[in-house]
Amino acid sequence: MQPATNTVDPAEVAKFEAMAAEWWDPNGKFKPLHMLNPCRLDYITTQIAAEFGRDLKAAQPFAGLRLLDIGCGGGLLSEPMARLGAQVVGADAAARNIPVAQLHAEQMGLEIDYRHTPAEALAEAGEQFDIVLNMEVIEHVADPQGFLTTCQTLLKPGGLMICSTLNRNPKSFMMAIVGAEWVMRWLPKGTHEWHKFITPDELYTLIRTAGLDPVDRKGMVFNPAAWRWSLSDRDLSVNYVTTSVKR
Repeated sequence: MQPATNTVDPAEVAKFEAMAAEWWDPNGKFKPLHMLNPCRLDYITTQIAAEFGRDLKAAQPFAGLRLLDIGCGGGLLSEPMARLGAQVVGADAAARNIPVAQLHAEQMGLEIDYRHTPAEALAEAGEQFDIVLNMEVIEHVADPQGFLTTCQTLLKPGGLMICSTLNRNPKSFMMAIVGAEWVMRWLPKGTHEWHKFITPDELYTLIRTAGLDPVDRKGMVFNPAAWRWSLSDRDLSVNYVTTSVKR
């Protein structure tokens, strides 16, 4: 199956372009991602280590692995992956995100290959990766099936795709839109569109159709009392994350 020509949604890109300068402000418009990041990293590192037989206690356990962070934004995931030794390419369709990410990586002494490009251009250039991080992106693309097919094309045989998104149900509307955007004002109103959210079963079908084998999924659950996120084997009702393998 050939990747779609372009799955970028210009209206979605414009939303994140407008917030680009705030990527590294933990109390700014990306506060929810800063809060979620430790939970995401726990899942990502555990899955990569298990698939590739790496010891997370090593100094650079992901050395020798080439990783693509699709929709990298300001580099909140690209930077820790680079610190763990991965050769990281961070790609984003929003042009203003890239200089923000590049400057911060330079300040941190990290070498990360940031590019203003859609996933489809990387696939057409024949780029190949051991790992594709596809985190909180699929609910913003114009063609989810085409996008996942492109991700599959970008993976080497035996490669790993980790994909997170938002479930579609009344609870996710209340939590992700009413709560996060309207009440807490963690994100500008209109950042998310509820009808673009994808249920876990729908995502598994899309992943399989793209030619990948789903091997794991977990919920990412916010505890307002403890004010932190944690992984859950059972609660996938709002945020959730999946792992798939290219056989």
